[in-house]
Amino acid sequence: MPALSTGSGNDSGLYELLASLPAQLQSHVSSQEDLTFLRDMFGEKSLHSLVKIHEKLQHYERQSPTPVLQNAATLADDLTEDLHNTPMNSEIRELVKLLTHPHLKALLSVHDTVAMKNYDPVLPPMPDDFDDDEDSVKIIRLVKNKEPLGATIRRDEHTGAIVVARIMRGGAADRSGLIHIGDELREVNGIAVDDKRPEEIIQILAQSQGAITFKIIPGIKEESPTKESKMFVRTLFDYDPNEDKAIPCKEAGLSFKKGDVLQIVSQDDATWWQAKRECDANLRAGLIPSKQFQERRFALRRPVAFVQPQRNSNRRSSGLRRSFRLSRKDRKTNKSMYESKRSEQYDTADVPTYEEVVSYQHQPNENYRLVVLVGPSGVGLNELKRKLLICDSQHYGVTVPHTTRPKRSQETDGVEYHFISKHLFETDVQNNKFIEYGEYRGNLYGTSIDSVRSVLAKNKVCLLDVQCQTIKHLRTLEFKPYVIFIKPPSLERLRETRKNAKIISSKDDKGPAKPFMDEDFQEMIKSAELIEAQSSHLFDKILVNDDLSVAYKELKATLDDLETKPFWIPVNWLHS
Repeated sequence: MPALSTGSGNDSGLYELLASLPAQLQSHVSSQEDLTFLRDMFGEKSLHSLVKIHEKLQHYERQSPTPVLQNAATLADDLTEDLHNTPMNSEIRELVKLLTHPHLKALLSVHDTVAMKNYDPVLPPMPDDFDDDEDSVKIIRLVKNKEPLGATIRRDEHTGAIVVARIMRGGAADRSGLIHIGDELREVNGIAVDDKRPEEIIQILAQSQGAITFKIIPGIKEESPTKESKMFVRTLFDYDPNEDKAIPCKEAGLSFKKGDVLQIVSQDDATWWQAKRECDANLRAGLIPSKQFQERRFALRRPVAFVQPQRNSNRRSSGLRRSFRLSRKDRKTNKSMYESKRSEQYDTADVPTYEEVVSYQHQPNENYRLVVLVGPSGVGLNELKRKLLICDSQHYGVTVPHTTRPKRSQETDGVEYHFISKHLFETDVQNNKFIEYGEYRGNLYGTSIDSVRSVLAKNKVCLLDVQCQTIKHLRTLEFKPYVIFIKPPSLERLRETRKNAKIISSKDDKGPAKPFMDEDFQEMIKSAELIEAQSSHLFDKILVNDDLSVAYKELKATLDDLETKPFWIPVNWLHS
C-alpha cells in the first residue's frame, strides 16, 4: 500500500473528502435546508484547519520528538547579555531586538514548560492539623457583571448556617453549575459570614464587582435535573418587588404590569415562583409571588367593594343603540348560561392574579373571534361600531335583538328585531338562550346566543356590546372573545371634543336633542373608573376615545391584527 504524502497532495485529498461528504449523505437527508447546512459546515475553512491541526498532532505523537534542551528562555537571555557586550552593528541590533520581543520570550517560555512537561499547578502542602472528619469545602470563583448572581440565601433554623435557598433559572449561579440549593456559605471574598445576617451578606454581594470568591460546604441533597416549564400566564395585576416587604430578595424580583405575558420556569417554591418575560432576551428568571400566595394577600387586604348605584338620568346619548331599548343598568345577565354556578356576590370576591394562556392564531377555516366592546354610556362605543359597519358591512355584523313589543308598520321581523311573544321570551330565558335580557317600558328585550352564532356563521366578525358581568359567560373556545374597553378621555378633553354632541330624552325619542352637560361627563368618567376597577382583568385592550377618527383607526388596526397575528388566549378555553 503506497504511503500518503505529507505535502499539498494530502491537504487536497482531505479537502476533497470533506467536500464529498454532503453528496454521500444526501440520501439520508430529508430536506434541502439540512443538506445546505451540511455542505456549508463541511466546506468551512475553520473545520479544514482543525482537521489539519489534528493530523499534525497525530504525526507529532507518532514521532515522539524529544526537546534538544529545556532552558531555551535562559539561553536566549544569556545570548542577549553577551550581545550587549560586543560591538553593535545592524545585524546584532536586529537580533537583540528579536530576542527581547515579548512574543518570542513568551514562546520560549512555553517551549521550556512543554519540554519539562510542567503542566500541573503547584498545590500547597497538606496542613499538619488536617481533620479527616471535617466537611469538604469548595472554593468557587464567579465573575459578576451588572446582573445579580441569581441566588437567594436564608439562615437554617436548626443549624444557624447560611444556606442557598434557591437558584434563579438562567442566572449567573445557575449557568455556572457550581452552586446548588442547600449549599452552606462560609465566606464571600475572604469575609466570614457565619455571624452575619442574610441582608448583610446580600449587601456585600451587591457592592462586589468583577470576580467573587465563595467558600462553601456542598449540601448533602442532590438536585435532580429539571426541565424548564413551558407554562405561560397573563398577569392580572401590577407588581413591583421593591415595594414588596415579603420578597426574600428585592434584587431577584421581576416587576411586571397588568397584561404582561410571563413564562413560569419554576413552581418548586409554593410561595415564590420563578418567571421571565415572554420573548425576553435576558436568560435570568426573577421571583414573583405564586398564584396562591398572591390570592391570599389580595383577599386579606382587599376591602369589600360595593357598587354605587348610578343616578337616574332621563337622558341618553344619541349614539346609544336604539335596537336594544333598555339602559345598561336595566339589563340582566343570564348567569345560568353554560351552567355557570357563580352568583353576583361571588363575582365580586374573585381575586384576579394570573391566567394561564396559550398562543392562538385565527385559521381560514374557523369562525372569526367574537369582538366584545364595553364602556360607559355616551363614550362613543356605538359610533365606533357604526363606522366599522359602514367601512365593510360584508365583513362586520351585529346581532338582531329579540323583543316582546308589537311590531311597528315600518319594521321588518328579523331586521330591526325578532318579534316574539312574552310567553316564548320567558321560556327562552328559562332555557338559557339569552346572553342578556331586560325590561323597558313594559316590554322585554334580549340578545340571544343564537343571534351571535348567526353572525359568525355568515363568516363575519360579530361586534357585540354587553355588560361586563356578561363577558365571563362568553369566554369559551366557541367564541374566543376579544374584549375592548372603550374609555373616555379626561374631563377637559370631553368638554373640548363633545361640545357639539347631542343627547336625547329616553322618555321621548322624538324629543329635542340637548347638549352634554358637565354632570353627564362626570358620570361617564366615574362609570368608566368603576368598570375598569372591577373588570379590567377581563380586557384584552383599553382604547381611549379621545378623538373619534383616531380611535377608529386604532380599533380597525387592532381588529385587522386579530385576524392575521397570534394572540394569547386562556388555556381553559381549550377545555370548556
